[in-house]
Amino acid sequence: MHKIAIVGAGPAGYFAALALHNLQSDDRAFAIDMIERLPTPWGLVRSGVAPDHPKIKTVAKTFEKIAADPNFRLFANVEIGHEITVAQLSEKYDAVIIATGSALGKKLRIPGEELRGSMSAADFVPWYNAHPDFSDLEVSLDCDTAVVIGAGNVAMDVARMLALEPSELDPTDTADHAITVFKKSNVRDVYISARRGPEHAAFTSPELRELGKLQHTNVIMQREDIDAAILRVGDAPEKDVKSNLDAMFLIANSPSTNHERSMHFLFEHTPREIIGTDRVEGVIYSTPNGDVTVKCGLVITAIGYQAAGIDGVPYENGKVVNKDGRVKENLYVVGWAKRGPSGVIGTNKSDAAAVMELLVSDLGAPKNQQGITDLISNHKVVDQAAWQRINEAEIAAGEVHGKPRVKSALREELMNLAQL
Repeated sequence: MHKIAIVGAGPAGYFAALALHNLQSDDRAFAIDMIERLPTPWGLVRSGVAPDHPKIKTVAKTFEKIAADPNFRLFANVEIGHEITVAQLSEKYDAVIIATGSALGKKLRIPGEELRGSMSAADFVPWYNAHPDFSDLEVSLDCDTAVVIGAGNVAMDVARMLALEPSELDPTDTADHAITVFKKSNVRDVYISARRGPEHAAFTSPELRELGKLQHTNVIMQREDIDAAILRVGDAPEKDVKSNLDAMFLIANSPSTNHERSMHFLFEHTPREIIGTDRVEGVIYSTPNGDVTVKCGLVITAIGYQAAGIDGVPYENGKVVNKDGRVKENLYVVGWAKRGPSGVIGTNKSDAAAVMELLVSDLGAPKNQQGITDLISNHKVVDQAAWQRINEAEIAAGEVHGKPRVKSALREELMNLAQL
């Protein structure tokens, strides 16, 4: 039996495990050890998906089926580079798969980006999703206007979370500390700004269509922006572009509403400078009609992610250096760490399947090693049973309040729930 290590317990890691399971045969079997830095698995499904989109999180049921395989072991609360190295993994396993995602937010690199009140979605999103690394992040919503810079689903999630009536978050698994802040929020206007026109936006049409269902928020797109984009793409736009523009056309032509909170879309607005003295006071944009200033007290950038480095793994331009998922020797990479932050959660499934076929074709005779157990014998490891205790405790806490779960946002709390 070949022993495989997967570093990272997010969607890419679980889909890699699923692909390996599907590639088993009478004369080929795999024992999989999944290693995760946090005390909890599931990656972005737990700490990245917007809490008001619970259906997306049902993919976790697939992860749990994979974890039920007797040849699968979870080693959470184990950090590569601290408790164990990539070099040690390569010695102990027939193959090592990097599935660590991309957790660092890209920078605009414009003046004023470091002002108080300017932050990355890479920090804001895990903060409201109870990620232990961000539980003490300072988030001030004491201004009436916020700007979100970006034209993808993350930008839309961030803007929507800021523009929702906060009581709408009560039945979700939003972190308790974040709900408290949202309920004290003074933000009433949220601007989403995109550098290019509507036809180039990276939103997905289902996300756009859901905006029309918001019951307490005005969604404002300028009809002339959408009409101009429709003219530019002509009679035969790509399918995704047409779906997006159709959804935007519906928004732009919807009857006006008069809610207290609003989301505004700004297209062809290139941020040039974030202005302010000791904190954010506005954003200066270049537009086709000259410079425009949007006054605001909060700026959240959602312009992409890059992977954090791991010793022993080559990185370039925010990704692991690889050729079709092969990195070097018995080292492979899947997911965002491989291809950059693109696609949706399901994209990782086909991506992982292709890389696992390469991995299997490369395998020689099994090493018959025992894995990493001996290297972390004195470390508190959250195994599958301990994770189940955390999971069940959070779900039970949520049932009392009509929520899917109440997440624990502190490592100490999580370890207590794990009974370790």
